[in-house]
Amino acid sequence: MATIDVLLPVKNGVDFLAESLESLQAQTVSDWRVLVLDHGSTDGSAEMVERYHERDARIELHRFPEADGLSGLLNKGLEISDCRYVMRHDADDVCYPERMAISLAAFEASPQCVAIGGQADVIDAKGGPIHEMKMPVGVQRVAAASLFRNPIAHPTAMLDFAEVQRQGIRYGVDFMGVFPQEQQMMVKNLAEDYFLFGQLGIQGKCNNVPQKLIKYRWHGNNVSATRFDEQMKVSLQVSRYLVRAFARMKQQPYFDPAPFCNHGGLLFEIDGRNDFSPEFERMAAAVREGLMHSPEVERELRFRKLATTRNELLLLWRYFLFQAGNEPETGEWNAVRSWLIRRIPGKRRMSTLLETAAA
Repeated sequence: MATIDVLLPVKNGVDFLAESLESLQAQTVSDWRVLVLDHGSTDGSAEMVERYHERDARIELHRFPEADGLSGLLNKGLEISDCRYVMRHDADDVCYPERMAISLAAFEASPQCVAIGGQADVIDAKGGPIHEMKMPVGVQRVAAASLFRNPIAHPTAMLDFAEVQRQGIRYGVDFMGVFPQEQQMMVKNLAEDYFLFGQLGIQGKCNNVPQKLIKYRWHGNNVSATRFDEQMKVSLQVSRYLVRAFARMKQQPYFDPAPFCNHGGLLFEIDGRNDFSPEFERMAAAVREGLMHSPEVERELRFRKLATTRNELLLLWRYFLFQAGNEPETGEWNAVRSWLIRRIPGKRRMSTLLETAAA
């Protein structure tokens, strides 16, 4: 049994696969297996993995062309895992050498956590820097964020495999058991990671380390680019489901999270309304009571409060006040920026002005 099993799904990912595998081989921790989960590649990806296996037996090829979407593929990987911790990694991303060591140390420091992620640098297809991916740090921050966005960057995640097995954790399914089976949601793809981490997050079982763990490659073929609108729709459905579960678990009234979500760095337009202040007060009271009040929760609510307005100038002013006292995270500035670009004429010029203002 290895300390870490790495689940690496691939379908026609030969362009970046070698660099991805070699970044795993360069880890300072050596007790691991890579389970490459091939989803019917036809571009030589599987043959490349076989060549790596000949040189390093820790790299294994497992073919699952019949798997039902990414959820099904990852669940196949969980079924064949035999480890203390299971780690996610993508075929187009690059690990920093200390990634495994940092994550293992985080589990030692936070034994209540089932999933731990971290920060990332975002790179382009050629490996050039684009920007940083900043995720919330702190169990209560992650819990509050889970209601409005995916709180963990999936390719940075590691999970306690004993807890995965004990709780029956799988991608795409409800493993909380808050609702009867006939009322439970299923998520086959597009937001399967959010559904998993959101369930753990609202139970206080997730965190992120402050260190950067990977280089996340953005190259236009990512699912979040090619199927963006579908992904946003499913993500909002997941948020609403998580809030219903949270409300029942914490004995709080239900609130609609839609006005305060920033999935994909977007604010949703809802019935043409510009002000959601009354909804915010009800939401904030439920979140504070359900999570027992904390500075981490208040930091999350400060961003959600600025998003109560859809008035362009007021939204921009609130964001700059917020930025003065808080370090923005991924999706926060983009949510404000994208709303302004969509609403104000002269979008190209406005985009340039906003980029300058945020610099």
